[in-house]
Amino acid sequence: MAGSTITVRTDPEVAAQIAFLAEAMDRSRNWVIEEALKQYIEIQSWQIEAIKQAQASLARGEDIAFDDVMAETGALIEQEAQGRKAASE
Repeated sequence: MAGSTITVRTDPEVAAQIAFLAEAMDRSRNWVIEEALKQYIEIQSWQIEAIKQAQASLARGEDIAFDDVMAETGALIEQEAQGRKAASE
């Protein structure tokens, strides 16, 4: 597969870290950068998809009131605190 060339300007420290990782893993700098880009794209794509799903859910009226979320969170925190107190007695 023929690759595409992309030129990136980066901080010298970042370039040094890439070189360090490449040497430590016995890989090329290109491989390290390619892997980093793949991971970044995967994470960003997942987040964008999750946001789109959440927005669609809100548009369908499937939201949860802030006060309800806070009350449930408070109850979970209190339950955990009581569990820790009982375990330490």
